[in-house]
Amino acid sequence: MKNKELALIFEKIADALEFQGENPFKIIAYRKAARILNDLTEDIAVIHQKAALREIPGIGEGIAKKIDEYLTTGRMKKYDEVTAHIPDRVLELMAIPNLGPKTVSLVYKELGVQNLADLRKVIEDGSLAQLPGMGEKKAQNILKGIERYEASRERIPLGDAFPLGMEVVNALKQLKDVEQVSPAGSLRRLKETIGDIDILVASERGGAIIEKFTHLPEVVQVLAQGDTKGSVVMSGGLQVDVRVVPRDCYGAALQYFTGSKAHNIKLRYMARERGLKISEYGVFKGEKKLAGKTEEEVYKMVGLPYIPPELREDRGEIEAAKEGTLPSLVQKEDIRGDLHVHSKYSDGSASIREIAEEARRMGYEYVAICDHSKSVRYAGGMPEKKLLKQMDEIARLNEELTDFTVLSGVEVDILQDGSLDYPDEILEKLDIVVAAIHTGFKQKCTERMIRAMENPHVDVIAHPTGRLISSREGYDIDIHAVMEKAAETHTALEINSYYDRLDLNDVNAKSARELGVKLSLGTDAHHPHQLWMLQLGLGVARRGWAERKDILNTLPTSTLKK
Repeated sequence: MKNKELALIFEKIADALEFQGENPFKIIAYRKAARILNDLTEDIAVIHQKAALREIPGIGEGIAKKIDEYLTTGRMKKYDEVTAHIPDRVLELMAIPNLGPKTVSLVYKELGVQNLADLRKVIEDGSLAQLPGMGEKKAQNILKGIERYEASRERIPLGDAFPLGMEVVNALKQLKDVEQVSPAGSLRRLKETIGDIDILVASERGGAIIEKFTHLPEVVQVLAQGDTKGSVVMSGGLQVDVRVVPRDCYGAALQYFTGSKAHNIKLRYMARERGLKISEYGVFKGEKKLAGKTEEEVYKMVGLPYIPPELREDRGEIEAAKEGTLPSLVQKEDIRGDLHVHSKYSDGSASIREIAEEARRMGYEYVAICDHSKSVRYAGGMPEKKLLKQMDEIARLNEELTDFTVLSGVEVDILQDGSLDYPDEILEKLDIVVAAIHTGFKQKCTERMIRAMENPHVDVIAHPTGRLISSREGYDIDIHAVMEKAAETHTALEINSYYDRLDLNDVNAKSARELGVKLSLGTDAHHPHQLWMLQLGLGVARRGWAERKDILNTLPTSTLKK
C-alpha cells in the first residue's frame, strides 16, 4: 500500500516547514494527514481510484490534491519545494528526543551539522555547548536523546508490527496446505516493541508455503528461502520470518519460539528435574517423544496448566501456575467500549457520529468522546461554551441510537497548581472526566496528579507517566504515590492504547492492579481508523495480569455510568 509512503512524505514536509520556522498551523495540517494515512486500513490507491479521497475523515481539499498528484505522477511539488535546500539527514535529526527544530536549524547553520555523526562530534568537542542558549547540560541531554533514538531504531513499535504480522498470518491462512499458523516471539507476547516479526506455520509442504510467502505482494526483498524457513523485507522496511514445522511438533515449536528466553529456561529446568527434555521438536524422555502437538501438552508434561503468552516473562507466572493462582486474563470479548476518543471538536479528524458508527461497527456498546479542554490551545482545546454545545449534540445523537451510547466526556487539563481546566459545575454534567498533564513535565507532576484525584469529578488519569516509547521518558513523577492515591480515591488509571504511548506500561499496570486500582482502556484516537489500537492496550492489560474485574471497559453501559 502507498499509505505509509505518503505518510512519510507528509511527515517530511512538516519537518522541513518546522525547520524553516513556518506557520505552525500548516505543520499541524501535514502531521495530521500523515497520522490519518498511517492509520488508514484501506489502500489509499484504491480509494483514489474510486475518486473518494475527500470521503476520508480529516482529508481536506488541499491534501487530497497532493495525494492525487503523487499517485498520478509519482511526485509531489510541495515536497520537492520545501526539501530542496535541506539535506535529508538534517531532517532525520528532528526525530532525536531533546532536539527540537530550532536547535537543528541552529547547529546546521552555525556548526555545519548535517547528520548524526556530525552531531556527536560537536557534542564531544564542546562546540555545541558554546552556542547561544545551549550549555553543557543541554548538550548532555541531547546526547541522551541520541542514545534513546538509536536504541528505538533497533526495535519495531508494536503498533507497526502487529497489523503487518496479522496481515501475513491472514494471508497464510488462505493457503490450502497450511494447517495452523500463529505469530511467535515478542509479537505474540504483545511486547511494546519487538525485533523481527516471527510467524510459525504447521504444514507438511514447507517448500510450497515458503515459496508463496516470499511472493506476497508486500515483499520487496527476499533474504532467505528454503524448505522450512523464509525471511523477507516487506514494504516499509520491516523483516518477517516464517518457519514451517510438521503438525506433530507445532505446539512445542510455538512454545519454544514464543519465549521469553527467561520463561523457557525455567520451564526446561523443571523438565530436567522430571527426567525430560523440551525442545522445539517436542517433549522427550530419552529418545521417546511424549508430547509436542499442542502447547497445552508441553506445559502438562511439567505439571503446569497452560500459561498465556502475554505472561511468559518470568515474572512469577510459573510459580503462580504451580500454586493454581494464575489470573483469568481479560479477553477481547469482554471489552464493551473505548473510553478516550477525540473528535473534530478539538484536534480529532472525524465527527462524533462517524466515531460512533465505527465503534458500533466494531461491536462496542459505547464510546467516550474526550476532547481537550480550553488551555490546550495547540490541540484545539474547547472553551466552556463549545463543550456545552458538544454535550447537546451527543444528547441528540443518543436519542437516535437505540443500541449504542455516546458518553459525554472530556480530557481536562491538570494545571500547574493541580487545579482543573474547567469548574466543577461543568465537570459534574459529564458522563466521564479524564484528567491529564500536557505541559510542565518537570513541575511537581506527582503533587498535581494527587490534587486532581482529590476532585470527586475526576474518574480517570490519562497516560499517567507521559512517556512516548519512541522519543520521551515522560513526567518527573512518583508513579507509586500516584497509584496509592488512585486506590484511595477510587480513581482509575488509564492504559492509553495509542501505540507510541502504551501508558501505563505492563509493569505499572500490574502494580496498579495489585493495589486495587481500576484500569481504563482508551485509544486516545484522533481518527476512527485508530480505534483498532484498543487491542494493544488490551495486550498491556493482559501482560499486567489484569482480569475482567480490573477493567472499566468491561462494564455494561448502565453500570459504567453509575
